[in-house]
Amino acid sequence: MAAPKTRPTDQDVTAFLDAVESPRRREEGHRLREIMERVTQQPAVMWGPTMVGFGSTPHTNTLGTNNWFDVGFSPRKGAMTIYGVHNAGEPDNPLLAELGPHTTGASCLYVKRLDDIDLALLERLISDAWKAAHS
Repeated sequence: MAAPKTRPTDQDVTAFLDAVESPRRREEGHRLREIMERVTQQPAVMWGPTMVGFGSTPHTNTLGTNNWFDVGFSPRKGAMTIYGVHNAGEPDNPLLAELGPHTTGASCLYVKRLDDIDLALLERLISDAWKAAHS
């Protein structure tokens, strides 16, 4: 069975975020890292070349059982992609309705501008997801 391509790396998170092309997305990446480090009490770790993750839990999927970060993000060009706070197939979290402009994918939350959403609610979503992963 093939191992997943996205695994923790030794890449420097600060250097990665500093190299993000868009000044706004770069600043948002640093801000989101700060929030996630405060909530999780864990250091940021690069997962693959473009994802910043916090914590690690075994997950089973078509590739077998492998570790995956509990919460994380990627400062993508089109939107800040936030992982772990939304799960497909589960009822929508009522907090998402109050968050502000966003879209969701299979297990991702997409936000075009952090300044357009309620960051206190985002922090609560991250905290709830972290607690659920560690309960």
